[in-house]
Amino acid sequence: MCCKSLSPRLILLLAALGLALGVGQFASTYANDGKPDQGNASADNNTKVPGVLNFKVKSIDDKDVHLTRYYGDVVLIVNTASKCGNTPQYKPLQQLHETYAEEGLSILGFPANNFRSQEPGTDEDISAFCTKNYGVKFDMFSKISVKGEDQAPLYQYLTSKETNPKFGGEIQWNFDKFLVGRDGTIIARFAHKTQPDSQEVTDAIKAALKQPVPADVKAVRASHAEEDKQQDKAE
Repeated sequence: MCCKSLSPRLILLLAALGLALGVGQFASTYANDGKPDQGNASADNNTKVPGVLNFKVKSIDDKDVHLTRYYGDVVLIVNTASKCGNTPQYKPLQQLHETYAEEGLSILGFPANNFRSQEPGTDEDISAFCTKNYGVKFDMFSKISVKGEDQAPLYQYLTSKETNPKFGGEIQWNFDKFLVGRDGTIIARFAHKTQPDSQEVTDAIKAALKQPVPADVKAVRASHAEEDKQQDKAE
């Protein structure tokens, strides 16, 4: 139909309708103090959680912990044991915690009994041992398996060449260490004999701490915290 065949009244009606739609779209887009609407940002951020942090684990006092709470931190993941020649590494690990925690370093200790039964105790035994002998205040988790058929999902991710092509490979002994950057990327791995306070480790931590915190950290942490609350209610 040609515009010439429309009545003047109908043309005015269509023009008014178009103006209303345009204003509505403008208002919706710039409703937030003149800034474009960000839409469903928190939902989108769920897909951005790095794989190494997209796991739920048990703390040493039996509480569910989603590792997204560490997104934005520099994270050092260590498999530990109480009756190993490397056990004294708890002391420099605690020193790292005291020195760099306020800058954003989080140390995660995962006790494991995979090597010559050098972690035979219960979670309660391990917690008491770490506190009494080394004053450990960094985060410790429930005892897991870091290799073999019963390997924990987190360590499946850390050791698989498919999910961790640069630093994957079987855990060799107690106190192997993985360093995760603020953006959730695994950026280094240190052998069990490498001391936590060695220059190699501390230089890598310092460099990682200088990296910017991702802009979506608060949204990602909040969305998963809400998911955890909903799951707790359901259970």
